[in-house]
Amino acid sequence: MINQPVGANAPNNPDDVTMIQALLNLNLPQLVGVTWLAEDGAYGAATHAAIEAFQKTIKATGGIIEPASPTLNALASAITGAFDEIVLEIVMPLCAGTLAALYVDPLRSAMAGNDISTPLRQAHFLAQLGHESGSLRYAAELSSGEQYEGRKDLGNTDAGDGARFKGRGLIQLTGRANYTAYGKARGRDFVTGPNPDLLASDAHLAADCAGWFWNEHSLNAIADADDATKITKVINGGTNGLDDRLRRLRLTKVFLGVT
Repeated sequence: MINQPVGANAPNNPDDVTMIQALLNLNLPQLVGVTWLAEDGAYGAATHAAIEAFQKTIKATGGIIEPASPTLNALASAITGAFDEIVLEIVMPLCAGTLAALYVDPLRSAMAGNDISTPLRQAHFLAQLGHESGSLRYAAELSSGEQYEGRKDLGNTDAGDGARFKGRGLIQLTGRANYTAYGKARGRDFVTGPNPDLLASDAHLAADCAGWFWNEHSLNAIADADDATKITKVINGGTNGLDDRLRRLRLTKVFLGVT
């Protein structure tokens, strides 16, 4: 789970610190006086205090957690592999609890409806949409969408299509052709009037269109091969943000019990 020690006078590699912060958050109910830790990879006073508080619960000392140590094993014993609101908040670093509460059921439905049915598939799905949505904070592309104007490869043939069909959903469905295909698959209209906005404003649709895209592009098979780079290329067209996607995948695998 970690490669180097985390704690007082330890190397405190940011990825390792993030993992420990996440594990401490999972164990939060038993830590008196400790509040939710920002999973930012920065070792500071709050993380130090949380480590010491946890070590007291297992009668350990030292303020440091080493790989394969009793403290790490005790932290990890809280992992059940179940997907719930707390786990969603944990595997979406910097995500607010309100967003986890909003999206946990829509994501359950999206995964169930698109055969994202194994912990490995779910880990890849959540890691990718976590990057694409900035930990669930953005269900719509921040740019105006003007860059997609006239993109016939996206089906944008009418004036204004670029902005109208900019990226929306937790994996940002883009272009008139994709909005039309998703609507056809669901027997709904996501093209006319204000309907395109539903893919961002409705949590169930934001999650479901991400699941539809995943299934439509046969990403379950690639997830089964544990090939995050190939999945990224399908979603992104390249490898933009691959390091962040891999960090998210590592964290999500741990909390979903992927071995």
